[in-house]
Amino acid sequence: MADEHDQDQDIERGPGVGVVEKTAPRTKRPSLYKVVLLNDDYTPQEFVVWLLQAIFKKDAEEAVRIMLHVHNNGVGICGVYTYEVAETKVAQVMELSRRNQHPLQCMMERE
Repeated sequence: MADEHDQDQDIERGPGVGVVEKTAPRTKRPSLYKVVLLNDDYTPQEFVVWLLQAIFKKDAEEAVRIMLHVHNNGVGICGVYTYEVAETKVAQVMELSRRNQHPLQCMMERE
């Protein structure tokens, strides 16, 4: 009896009929980059705090914490972003620093 049932299913499907599976393409996560500030002995701390708030959208408390970390350790991370966003933020920091006659340096590093 089981043989008849199996044959009936084969007839219904027909020869060469299979199941098509659609696979969704996997998207690769973009590489992330740290935006890093470097300490110097000339840029005022108030300017660094203002910069962190203006460019990186940090609140006053977070901006002060990052500024003090940079001051005490020589380097500090402002944020982690995709390549294009990190590149833009570095350019903004450098431009505002230059425009305000401060030697503050900023760079990006792959995370």
